Amino acid sequence: MIDNAFEFIVKPIIGFLEKHSPFILGIIINLIIIIAINKIINTLEGKLTAKLRERHSDSSFVNLLPVLIRVLKAVIIFMLLAGFLQSFGYNVSSLIAGFGITGLAVGFAAKEAIGNVFGSMGLLGDSVYKIGDYIKFDNIEGYVEKINLRSTSIRTLDNFVVNVPNNTIANEAITNVSMCKKRKIDITVGVEYRTSNEKLDRAVEIMKEIATNDEHIIGSGMFTSIEALADSSINIRFFGYTSETAWAKYKVIKGNIIKEIIHRFREEGISFAFPSTSVYIEKE
Repeated sequence: MIDNAFEFIVKPIIGFLEKHSPFILGIIINLIIIIAINKIINTLEGKLTAKLRERHSDSSFVNLLPVLIRVLKAVIIFMLLAGFLQSFGYNVSSLIAGFGITGLAVGFAAKEAIGNVFGSMGLLGDSVYKIGDYIKFDNIEGYVEKINLRSTSIRTLDNFVVNVPNNTIANEAITNVSMCKKRKIDITVGVEYRTSNEKLDRAVEIMKEIATNDEHIIGSGMFTSIEALADSSINIRFFGYTSETAWAKYKVIKGNIIKEIIHRFREEGISFAFPSTSVYIEKE
């Protein structure tokens, strides 16, 4: 029974190994080389990423590095495979041509996916935004939660998560609110036409005092003046900037200024205007 097992199982295996031993040995060597190169690249990637984050925490190359590493690994594996097959007499040029035709077919079939990959590389390379940034484009705005090769996840102010293909975002005009150093506050208040000259001057002074005393308002570029004579009001405008760029804090600061204006105007007896129409009737 043992002789039969050796005859029908072990002997064919030994014969196959003896016949194809160079090919099998080549496969083993190439696998060892690929594993070793993969570990070396992963080690270098970790060290390079750590140094880049330490020296340039906002560098776009830090976000782009994982994509480049994947491409490098694919190129190295392909070169090792081509060299291995060529050493055993295979026509590598026909293999490359076959890959080219296959790649062309795959490219047509998956052009959206490829577009998303290149879109993500463009976004990361240009440092358009990073995780945690508040961005606006088209009809979508919110905080960036994830950046993948295919899409970007954005959490809107309604707390919904929207996954947008990177190819779509790359072709849009994106406003990165988080990158601004200051945000403007533009408030226009209308007072009645019957407001006296003294109270009108006082209204301008009050708005200027409120803005000047607010620690969140930057002095540079700030002004308060009479803006226009509207249909039903004399408009007084305040224009300035706040150092708080976060959306929620910005809204609170602007709301506090408006509230203070309302309180001060009421204390001074300055009446706000509202849409109204005066009708004059002529007697014959």
